[in-house]
Amino acid sequence: MPINKSFFKFDFRQRTGIFVLLFIILAIQLSSYCIDITIKEDNSPEKQQWLSLQSEIDSLKIAKTANKPVMYPFNPNFITDYKGYKLGMSTAEIDRLLEFRKTNKYVNSAQEFQTVTKISDSLLQVISPYFKFPDWVKNKKNDFAYENQQPFKKTKIVLIDINKATQEDLMKIYGIGPGLSERILKQKELFGAFVSMEQMADVWGLSPEVIEKLNAQFYVGLAPEVKKIRINDASMKELSHFPYFRYPINKEIVTYRSMNNGVLSIEDLTKVKGFPVEKIKIIALYLEF
Repeated sequence: MPINKSFFKFDFRQRTGIFVLLFIILAIQLSSYCIDITIKEDNSPEKQQWLSLQSEIDSLKIAKTANKPVMYPFNPNFITDYKGYKLGMSTAEIDRLLEFRKTNKYVNSAQEFQTVTKISDSLLQVISPYFKFPDWVKNKKNDFAYENQQPFKKTKIVLIDINKATQEDLMKIYGIGPGLSERILKQKELFGAFVSMEQMADVWGLSPEVIEKLNAQFYVGLAPEVKKIRINDASMKELSHFPYFRYPINKEIVTYRSMNNGVLSIEDLTKVKGFPVEKIKIIALYLEF
């Protein structure tokens, strides 16, 4: 079959279009060599200021990622709900420890802590290096009483009269250092002597756990020599030296005795506005009528 040559022929409009297209392509190619299309670097003062802070920002990011919470040594017997949560303990594990402590028992090693709480070996391995037990635990035999263990014999505790206790005696209690022991002795000086171990609760800074240990190892001897206050003769200034009385109470006491021909008994003081009735038995031992 003969080839139709007219198929390869172009008319004038088509040829013109082809030449225009070739011209556009050639113009684009030449422009890439003639026109500078490089992006100029921004050296403005604002950008330089941001760049100068970049190193500081990077160092803060590194410090933040490297900043892990610091864990300090602690006695695991006094773990609170919040402390246990921060350590990674479950609610059930914390409750087991709290129930155990309600029986007035203590754990004295990491193994005993795990026996009570049933925490995992992996968690015990993480937190046990921070356990801090009293020094006497290191030198005493294992007296841990718990399920499936044989009963143990406790050594008899020799009680000490709190009014004869020295600072060294007080510092043997775990949780009492030089500051708290000195505060207890100063409180005793104010009264002349303690008349009840309940007064330990009035010493600022003593936790319930420490007070419990004090009650277990100290007592109030017979007839302590206290500083008596003549309630009907003492001035406002003299009354203010008594730790249980504050200025508003002192003022009410002076008003009451002037209007009622004196304070005849401790019961009369219960009628004084603001009088600490809950401590009346202790206060009565320091007064003379």
